[in-house]
Amino acid sequence: MSTGVLVMAHGTPDTPEEIEAFYTRIRRGRPPTPELLDELTGRYEAIGGTSPLTARTRAQVDGLAAALEAAEPGRFVVRLGTKYVDPSIESAVADLAAEGVDRIIGVVLTPHQSTLGSGEYFARAEAAAGLARPPLEVTVVPSWHRADGLAELLAARTRAVLDGLDPGARAHTAVFFTAHSLPLRVVALGDTYPDQVAESGADIAALLGLDADPTVTWGTAWQSAGRTADPWIGPDLLLEMDRVATEGTTAVAVCPVGFVSDHLEVLYDLDIEARDRADALGIAFARTPSLNDDPAFLALLAGVVLAAAGVGAGRETGRP
Repeated sequence: MSTGVLVMAHGTPDTPEEIEAFYTRIRRGRPPTPELLDELTGRYEAIGGTSPLTARTRAQVDGLAAALEAAEPGRFVVRLGTKYVDPSIESAVADLAAEGVDRIIGVVLTPHQSTLGSGEYFARAEAAAGLARPPLEVTVVPSWHRADGLAELLAARTRAVLDGLDPGARAHTAVFFTAHSLPLRVVALGDTYPDQVAESGADIAALLGLDADPTVTWGTAWQSAGRTADPWIGPDLLLEMDRVATEGTTAVAVCPVGFVSDHLEVLYDLDIEARDRADALGIAFARTPSLNDDPAFLALLAGVVLAAAGVGAGRETGRP
């Protein structure tokens, strides 16, 4: 029998008319205020009206399916399930069950584990698989931030960005490895998310020898915090940019380790908002290109799935 691979992702509205309903689902059924809706709509308009996330995600899923087919012909059936739009996680599980798979490997298109992120995806997948007849076993990949080759891939992108800076700006560069902030309460619950993001940054910095480079400082920063009254994980990237500018930094380079695709949090929060802040501070700004459907990225993600499926050629992690 074949093995199902459930690739889970956030999802995005495909048209401006879908933004309000999408925002309401993100807010767990609470419609946004007109001010919040106008703000989000304006962000989408600033990047072209809609996000490219849907197309990017489908290309990633197709590429992963092709890589798995090349490694194990006929073994895997790959489906996409999203958290907030169609196809839903539940419909993807039902589709895999209809295909007659004997079990499901669940992987989320975010490298790091979190109770409010991947944990919610997995809970929905497992609940849906339990309703299948017969019920399906789900093997989840909690995180893959240390998958073989990932740090190397991101390090190469970071090195290219640093080398591409104007020599004058390059003299005092601050590198930030960023991820989506979450409410601070997850830390009190023992969530490993902040530690895993810090590990990603440290792995890349070690590969690049940043600690030995007197022209560079580096650290972890957080972005894209929600508009809620709760405190969120920090330090915030924009505030960190303010800080390093006062310390003589001449350029900021960002590697968004928590994201694998071009979408609103990259194209607006970094390419527009963070760049505008850098311009106001009089410093240079650059970020690493998103992984998107880079074949090297999809090959390493296929290795993660193969490892979860118990195939000897796949190894999930390469660092202790």
